[in-house]
Amino acid sequence: MDKMIHLNNLYDFYHLLFNEKQCKIYEEYYFKNLSLAEIAENNDVSRNAIHKLLKGIEEKLYKYEKNLRLYEKSLKLIQIIEKEKDLDLKKQLKNLL
Repeated sequence: MDKMIHLNNLYDFYHLLFNEKQCKIYEEYYFKNLSLAEIAENNDVSRNAIHKLLKGIEEKLYKYEKNLRLYEKSLKLIQIIEKEKDLDLKKQLKNLL
């Protein structure tokens, strides 16, 4: 799977575990496609500081998933739900995700 897509999927699950600044930087880089230099200038820090912050967030995302496995479990649940024949139950289960 593409690294960026995978990281963004993990971010969907774990973003509440990061502070406001970390979320802002992550979203500027991965969602708004700003360069490290642009983000650094906007936040009045060095490009290297932004790079380190992003690498730290990525490492934490992988660590959280390794320990909690929420994303992995959600994928398995989606597979199970797709096999369900009762449409009302299927809809209710999808709403829980």
